[in-house]
Amino acid sequence: MDIFGKALKDYFEGNYTEDIINNTNITEDDVLPLPYLFRNYSEMPPLEQKALDLAFGKVLDIGCCAGSHSLYLQEKGLDVTALDISEGAIEVCKKRGIRNAVCSPINDFLGEKFDTLLLMMNGIGICQYLDLLPKTLSHLVGLLNDNGQILLDSSDIRYVYPEDVLDSLDYYYGEVDFQISYKNETGEPFPWVYIDFETLVKCCDSLNLKCEKIKEGEHYDYLAKISK
Repeated sequence: MDIFGKALKDYFEGNYTEDIINNTNITEDDVLPLPYLFRNYSEMPPLEQKALDLAFGKVLDIGCCAGSHSLYLQEKGLDVTALDISEGAIEVCKKRGIRNAVCSPINDFLGEKFDTLLLMMNGIGICQYLDLLPKTLSHLVGLLNDNGQILLDSSDIRYVYPEDVLDSLDYYYGEVDFQISYKNETGEPFPWVYIDFETLVKCCDSLNLKCEKIKEGEHYDYLAKISK
């Protein structure tokens, strides 16, 4: 069920009546407004703006959604590839004018090299579980040119848990089960992971990668740059 794709197409085609609802195993239902997914640069949070300012060369926008980041970078003159697993999202990206938009899981995307990999809106969560982070980063690094960079934002969600609950968890506290709904459809639950910066650094160290905190957000979030 391409729920995201259906919602994006509805908004783009002028059929906007409802927003996406996010449900997780640790929070109450949260509304994701569709207009937010079509934001321009001035409407983006500072972490995203900073990432776009740092992007250079040939760019791969992983989990591009409606393509707002890709479109901005393309208009700046960069060579951008927008990538998403949602067919509807890629259809919208193309209709918005993004010249190179590809529907594929990142793990199946091979054969090209990039100067900048962009993973916004906690895009590194695509690894699903902390144990899979080294494998995911190794694959991403394999897509980089020698002087390339990975720009990602994530959050430390420790604040969500009471301290006694946090101490009793038998899994990494950033691992979350998501389920999204739109109109009368609800998708299957899927795993996602938020990674605190110290844990990200430790993983990068184990892979002989450099990890820098570029900017901190206002609510336990951060922008990181990873390079060889």
